[in-house]
Amino acid sequence: MSKAGEKLEIESITSPHHKQRVDRVKYSAMREALLLVLPATAPGLSVAEAKKALLEHLSDDIFPGGAKAGWWLKAVQLDLEAKGIIAREATKPVRLYRVD
Repeated sequence: MSKAGEKLEIESITSPHHKQRVDRVKYSAMREALLLVLPATAPGLSVAEAKKALLEHLSDDIFPGGAKAGWWLKAVQLDLEAKGIIAREATKPVRLYRVD
């Protein structure tokens, strides 16, 4: 189990050579919630639909009232896209789905 304050490095599909260190507990909670709500097939969910769906899966201890969930959703989304775990449809708005 991760301890509070532990960090991990994430990537971004938009900045491939840039790494950022973030809180492991918050990242892990958001990653689990996002992968839980995203479908395994295209076209997937819009980012707004994904955020609405995942809020109920976030701990109020980690994200009180959903605070900062939007920032964490984007950070995890870009990292998982860079790792090839999720993908986006070339639509407007962007739609996300799991790559299983």
